[in-house]
Amino acid sequence: MLTRVYNIKKQGQVWKACGDPKAKPSYLIDKNLESAVKFIVRKFPAVETRNNNQQLAQLQKEKSEILKNLALYYFTFVDVMEFKDHVCELLNTIDACQVFFDITVNFDLTKNYLDLVVTYTNLMMLLSRIEERKAIIGLYNYAHEMTHGSSDREYPRLGQMIVDYENPLKKMMEEFVPHGKSLSDALLSLQMVYPRRNLSADQWRNAQLLSLISAPSTMLNPAQSDTMPCEYLSLDAMEKWIVFGFILCHGVLNSDQAALSLWKLALQSSTCLCLFRDEVFHIHKAAEDLFINIRGYNKRVNDIKECKEQALSHAGLMHRERRKFLRSALKELATVLSDQPGLLGPKALFVFMALSFARDEIIWLLRHNLSVCPEDESIIMSSFVNTMTSLGVKQVEDGDVFDFRGMRLDWFRLQAYTSVSKASLGIADHRELGKMMNTIIFHTKMVDSLVEMLVETSDLSIFCFYSRAFEKMFQQCLELPSQSRHSISFPLLCTHFMSCTHELCPEERHHIGDRSLSLCNMFLDEMAKQARNLITDICTEQCTLSDQLLPKHCAKTISQAVNKKSKKQTGKKGEPEREKPGVESMRKNRLLVTNLDKLHTALSELCFSINYVPNMVIWEHTFTPREYLTSHLEIRFTKSIVGMTMYNQATQEIAKPSELLTSVRAYMTVLQSIENYVQIDITRVFNNVLLQQTQHLDSHGEPTITSLYTNWYLETLLRQVSNGHIAYFPAMKAFVNLPTENELTFNAEEYSDISEMRSLSELLGPYGMKFLSESLMWHISSQVAELKKLVVDNVEVLTQMRTSFDKPGEMAALFKKLSSVDSVLKRMTIIGVILSFRSLAQEALRDVLSCHIPFLVSSVEDFKDHIPRETDMKVAMNVYELSSAAGLPCEIDPALVVALSSQKSENISPEEEYKIACLLMVFVAVSMPTLASNVMSQYSPAIEGHCNNIHCLAKAINQIAAALFTIHKGSIEDRLKEFLALASSSLLKIGQETDKTTTRNRESVYLLLDMIVQESPFLTMDLLESCFPYVLLRNAYHAVYKQSVPSST
Repeated sequence: MLTRVYNIKKQGQVWKACGDPKAKPSYLIDKNLESAVKFIVRKFPAVETRNNNQQLAQLQKEKSEILKNLALYYFTFVDVMEFKDHVCELLNTIDACQVFFDITVNFDLTKNYLDLVVTYTNLMMLLSRIEERKAIIGLYNYAHEMTHGSSDREYPRLGQMIVDYENPLKKMMEEFVPHGKSLSDALLSLQMVYPRRNLSADQWRNAQLLSLISAPSTMLNPAQSDTMPCEYLSLDAMEKWIVFGFILCHGVLNSDQAALSLWKLALQSSTCLCLFRDEVFHIHKAAEDLFINIRGYNKRVNDIKECKEQALSHAGLMHRERRKFLRSALKELATVLSDQPGLLGPKALFVFMALSFARDEIIWLLRHNLSVCPEDESIIMSSFVNTMTSLGVKQVEDGDVFDFRGMRLDWFRLQAYTSVSKASLGIADHRELGKMMNTIIFHTKMVDSLVEMLVETSDLSIFCFYSRAFEKMFQQCLELPSQSRHSISFPLLCTHFMSCTHELCPEERHHIGDRSLSLCNMFLDEMAKQARNLITDICTEQCTLSDQLLPKHCAKTISQAVNKKSKKQTGKKGEPEREKPGVESMRKNRLLVTNLDKLHTALSELCFSINYVPNMVIWEHTFTPREYLTSHLEIRFTKSIVGMTMYNQATQEIAKPSELLTSVRAYMTVLQSIENYVQIDITRVFNNVLLQQTQHLDSHGEPTITSLYTNWYLETLLRQVSNGHIAYFPAMKAFVNLPTENELTFNAEEYSDISEMRSLSELLGPYGMKFLSESLMWHISSQVAELKKLVVDNVEVLTQMRTSFDKPGEMAALFKKLSSVDSVLKRMTIIGVILSFRSLAQEALRDVLSCHIPFLVSSVEDFKDHIPRETDMKVAMNVYELSSAAGLPCEIDPALVVALSSQKSENISPEEEYKIACLLMVFVAVSMPTLASNVMSQYSPAIEGHCNNIHCLAKAINQIAAALFTIHKGSIEDRLKEFLALASSSLLKIGQETDKTTTRNRESVYLLLDMIVQESPFLTMDLLESCFPYVLLRNAYHAVYKQSVPSST
């Protein structure tokens, strides 16, 4: 009933629990009906329907809708009236039976009696606070009379009740005059309990309350008392009993000093009490307004004013000191019980007392900060004895499930039987029985009702209705590093919210359940975000420290050492000496705290909170705090890795792979240390994130380091190679900048040497390197497609040249008919450059995998080296694909075969495709002599190559021939022999030329034949010598080395 009336007051719709003013019935806010509603409220409870047709005419149209929509409200008020009738009847029965009440003896009966009185009071007070109550009841009754011809049968009594309870406490004071004796007796039984609970922090401290170690000799003794249920009884509940109870039976305040003492003590402790959820009752003003009009109550009014002053000046300080004491006492209790869990059994009473005390103080702070034995008896007793004597240790050992609810209900019945005035067995005369049974009931609860006991003593579900304050407290807790370890208590409190629902009011379960889920999700998400931010800050610090150890920073140190050794003075005087890496670890004072220390401290505190519970269940949903952290770490790690590449699309700048790898390793080291704080699988985070980075896009569709580096190497580095600004140096196994007018913004060697390519392989892994290879092959396939077009343009000339290589005159004439000779050589050179870069990448991948999985790599290598020659090509290609994925070089590149296979044209027959492939090799062979006239074609022994990258033709010719003739099922060896014959014949002709311009780098071009043979697994030196005299090669090497000597000196 309280829930339903509360919801009507708050929302206007009983089935909703969200504070939406728009949820009120439209009839109460419709401007057209405003005059009719005001008329009904003014005349309430009587409405003269016949004489006021003009004012009420508008309601005629809406009467059926009014009946339909207001029925739930109206009958809720009817239910309140019926509840009131039942309460009055029960109270009269209790008075007639002269029931004995004593909280220390018949605890359950007395507690439930006082709860009934307070609940009844709260309900009537909430009812009086519903502003629209008269409008709702009056509108419904008018619609009922217009529809059925008469008022609802409950309306006269209901309307009178609403009028009578305009001032509910005043009316109830009159009602409770006959019940004063029973109520005052029940309240006076609190005089031994309430003052003992309502002590100051100093008194608690002097009594060493809740301390298990204050008396070591009795540490193992069970904690118990004669009034065990009273020890953890809610102080908040007792204050409501006393304040409301003595208002209703106020006469006893003038006649009994003990009652007055209890009343004043309660008034001094608080300024307001909770009616229900976030509805509060301001004690002093209400009591003063009630008593000021009663003759002879001037002393009581003065008492109220004095208590109000006392509460305003001292209550806050008293409760603050209590909270301080409870913080330390609870910490001590938790520490002792964590260390010695065996004490939890004998000292269970202490645990529930501590929880109850803490809950009372939290609720006080929240409220004041925000709102400011005849036959039946013998049968029951026999049941007790039989139940207890049937218990044994064996039942515990066998794992039997105990249920003592029936026994506790029997004790409640027995209290009712033995507390009436004419009971043959009066419990007032057998107090020891009550004390013993209360102790027994407490221990039965320890067996089968632990969850209910925890809810009873520590439920904080009231925070559900103070969302803003709850969230503000959480933010304050999270912002203070010293308090962040307690932040898990906020999501854990969300597990309490469902306990404030009632089975008779199921309509609000969904809303409260959703609120608890959303708050818990928000709290855990914020905790994970805070931890993630701290971890990110630590990673940033560690990456900075790691960056100091990079080789590029040692140059200045080496320079200073050399200058010091040669006694040279460099730099300005007084220039501060650069701090060496590691100086931050030197501490002269333990009190010196660095930023990194603060971050680690804050992280450890917050991680303690995240790791506090493995999971929590809220409304059949399971939350795992660690998974929130894991999820946020994955997202942040992904963004950080991509961010650390420092890729700038405008300037095409990117971090060197080795530097990125150093930063990623520093980041991973920090993340691995998180396992010391929280029980999470950080390896799973690494696998999820790093594997995604080996793909083109991550799971969110964002670019990865694989796509960034692939694009950079293709679009920036290799494009500059094509433009002639960079050359591939085989001797250094790296690409090197060439001296040009426009200097490049990056040094190619710093991105393509062995160490950088190995770092790239570590970062991208086999999958990422495969994607890089596929991208490279796509560029090669586009170049091959253009080459085929050039072949088609010259197909007739090339066909004749293919069969006339032994006719020098005819060959010279045909060569002059060829078009786009330079374009063919340039495109083949580009292909060679790309293949050379891929060779570097594959070699680096092989080195990396050999370190990580040496046995697997050696097995793959052995498998590749022992493929029988007669093996089917499809099977061989599968082996090559496996080998290529491991970074091993293959006779036929499977990636190139796949890329070129996709170029097959539907309009050209396979025979024509094969012919074009053969003529392409012819075109390249007959075009090679033109390279001798290029100034940049000079061979440099120092780099073992040519500055215009024509040495890359060797790799291009071999790889393209192998791939094309594998696709067209031709003989690779025969075609390369044909190429060698044509190329050697063409190059021998330039040996007879006399034009120095045409032959300026003749010897350098001769060496290409040797490179082609050395690169090819299908050609031999014997075959070369049969086509091209070795003496020419030897003389060519001698000449180029001789030319390089003066240039080097």
